[in-house]
Amino acid sequence: MKKLIFKLFLLIILSGSHYAVSIAQANYDFSQLKMEKLGRGVVAVRQSPEKVNISWRYLPEDPESQTFDIYRNGQKLNRNPLAAATFYTDNYSGLEAATYEVKPAKGRLSGTYTLPADAPTGYIDIPIDRPKLGVDVWGKEYFYNANDASAADVDGDGEYEIILKWDPTNSHDNAHDGFTGPTYLDCYKLDGTRLWRIDLGENIRSGAHYIQFMVYDLDGNGCAEVVCKTADGTIDGTRRLIGSNKADWRNMKGRVIAGPEYLTVFNGKTGEAMSTVDFEPARGQLKDWGDGYANRSERYLAAIAYLDGKHPSVVMCRGYYAKSALAAYDWDGKELKLRWIFDSATPGNEAYGGQGNHNLRVADVDGDGCDEIIYGQMTVDNDGKGLYSTGMGHGDAIHLICDPDTGKHYVWGCHENKKDGTTLRDAATGEVILRYPMNKDIGRCMAADIDPTHRGVELWSPSSGGLRAFDGELIVPQKEFRGETRSILPVNFCVLWDGDLLTELLDGNVISKYNWETKSIDRLAELEGAASNNWTKANPCLQADILGDWREEVVMRTPDNEHLRIYVTDIPTDYRFHTFMLDPAYRVSVANQNVAYNQPAEPGFYFGPDLKGKKFRGTFVK
Repeated sequence: MKKLIFKLFLLIILSGSHYAVSIAQANYDFSQLKMEKLGRGVVAVRQSPEKVNISWRYLPEDPESQTFDIYRNGQKLNRNPLAAATFYTDNYSGLEAATYEVKPAKGRLSGTYTLPADAPTGYIDIPIDRPKLGVDVWGKEYFYNANDASAADVDGDGEYEIILKWDPTNSHDNAHDGFTGPTYLDCYKLDGTRLWRIDLGENIRSGAHYIQFMVYDLDGNGCAEVVCKTADGTIDGTRRLIGSNKADWRNMKGRVIAGPEYLTVFNGKTGEAMSTVDFEPARGQLKDWGDGYANRSERYLAAIAYLDGKHPSVVMCRGYYAKSALAAYDWDGKELKLRWIFDSATPGNEAYGGQGNHNLRVADVDGDGCDEIIYGQMTVDNDGKGLYSTGMGHGDAIHLICDPDTGKHYVWGCHENKKDGTTLRDAATGEVILRYPMNKDIGRCMAADIDPTHRGVELWSPSSGGLRAFDGELIVPQKEFRGETRSILPVNFCVLWDGDLLTELLDGNVISKYNWETKSIDRLAELEGAASNNWTKANPCLQADILGDWREEVVMRTPDNEHLRIYVTDIPTDYRFHTFMLDPAYRVSVANQNVAYNQPAEPGFYFGPDLKGKKFRGTFVK
């Protein structure tokens, strides 16, 4: 009985006490769930030459009555204790550096942040070390672009570092032949200090589908590890070689179709390779994956998932056009152990062949307290067995959404089969709830609560006929443009930015908001001086709640690839919520965001205006 009471208490602390909110995670045992311990996350960013915005985390261990005080260089700024929101604007026009401290009235976890004397407006500047120019086997030069990123606490101080992938300009999609330069992984403190660089070497081909790197605290020691596929010639962060430095497994077309494949766990603080094992799922016969020239055999995905409901596992995945295979591993600080392998080629699993996506989602969708892998149009249970397959085939994007009243999970996904268009399905059973067919390849779709006049999350895609309510009602029809039917809304990324309970839209370096009164789009911010990644995908390096209050930050590169910028909202908010990073489904979606065709981080609970009048994540929503 005491254990049950403690479990319920933690559910209230972490997920809010209202039944409709907490049911989505009702079976996670938070008393045993191993998650990172975060600090106060204080950040100070200039809004203008005269004003500085300070924000910080409201943590689950803070009492509901918690208030805060703000200090600049030791001088208290607020006259009355701050209780309404974890956001404060300081009228500071000084030219010298300023150290801000946030002190809670109860508890000991305060936090500080030093605003540099030359701090830019609207973002944190992180200088980065661009790799030198390279020369390929034909004598042609290539250079490097800062690409996808992840965030994790690698040194145990309770604050995040940025792990960045460097992509050579001669990287290739799997469909194309050609030699590529090596891919690098760097780790940076937020002041630009580089902790290490990993060189994945010439036997790991560069491109969006080859290199899926997972960054997470897998063994619960307070410091995150880095896990990715390696090969002969990989050099770790201490300059130590993995495998042979003489082996070149590339064929005359620049593809790697032979040679050993490894999986390596790197120390997140030093970049040292701590364990290397044979990679699963193994290559085997190329034709089993759908062709004979290493296009479809080299399509990789990866994920972090709580498969036992307690500890995070890393799941490495291969293939989705024909054969699909997933291998789950556990890291205990000493050994990397294989937990299970799921293979669509195993007798009895035939229905799961060809159902994978360019991305995946992870959540406890069947209510057993353990995570499932939503692998496109198929879902693998936490024990490595198939849960269901819809049979609708490969697609490019999927979103995990929740019913605002029941917390039940649904999947909104688009399809390439030139038949099903876009569908909404029950995440636990695969039952299709809504279908908007089209005889074209639908490459994008989006789901977010952007309209407070309709219940739950809104849905849209090129085949949906326009903006749809959660129940399928058509809110705004699509428009004709130069002979094509197009949505009025971007279908790229989303972000929690302006401080209300609605979600904003992120497309390239533009943040916009749907205006439900005029049924149009209002531009909120342009992230000037920022460049997006991955061509038409136009995604940021990272979108996540990594600093400050519960709103999300956007990490992007500068066009010259000399800096990263962490853009922080300058809009006040009336709400105070626990950081989203302590929600298991949201946290692993941040870790999984860099996989193949990047998808935005999404929580494992409903978030939006239907929360009003309910207790949610430490706050009664007015």
